Amino acid sequence: IIPCLDIKDGRTVKGTNFLGLRDAGDPIELAMRYCTEGADELVFLDITATTEKRKTLSKLVRDIATHINIPFTVGGGIYAVEDVSVLLENGADKISVNTAAVKDPSLINRLAKQFGSQCVVVAIDAKLIEGRWTVVTHGGRTPTPLLVNQWAKEITERGAGEILLTSMEHDGTKSGFALDITREISSLVPVPVIASGGAGSMADFKTVFSEARADAALAASIFHFREIPIPALKRYLQEQNIPVRL
Repeated sequence: IIPCLDIKDGRTVKGTNFLGLRDAGDPIELAMRYCTEGADELVFLDITATTEKRKTLSKLVRDIATHINIPFTVGGGIYAVEDVSVLLENGADKISVNTAAVKDPSLINRLAKQFGSQCVVVAIDAKLIEGRWTVVTHGGRTPTPLLVNQWAKEITERGAGEILLTSMEHDGTKSGFALDITREISSLVPVPVIASGGAGSMADFKTVFSEARADAALAASIFHFREIPIPALKRYLQEQNIPVRL
């Protein structure tokens, strides 16, 4: 179970389909709360770093990392090996690339070679375009010619150690995860798949694990605004015979 901190201007924000952002609190306070509540990992995405063409907020990464003791993935504005070095030095355990990997797929090879596949998460933002799950970049603004299943295969061959799969159709809607594409990618690749986008109920988590075979599930607003407490969610999943760390 992975809470996600979407960061803009140093604050945690949350929108729907990546738009209509509202403030969700102080990222350091939220990170500490999630650590206490039993989150398995934490993801930090500097959501405007790519569109604003700047680096991720390394000081904020360091401030969060010093307060938590769970695996910490950081993404946003990563274009080079040097960018990753800075984030790892500031306390990130893993990094997430998205737009930069689509622009230059060999970046994945370089990062995996330098830091190991276990450090490299590739985020795929997936959108249904003319009935086909298509890769989009720049926070969901820019469609690409890539199909999600083809891209997922390529990035794992290049050394990605995990895939963070977000359905743009479902993001922030609380209507449930995109089960079809999550199931397809989970079956297709040999690395863990984190499902993201659409969590609205405890049952949604159960379904994405049992029916779509996701390895982890990521959510934001339902955790930020205490709609679903992580300890209660984990107890529910255990009762549904889904293996979780309590």
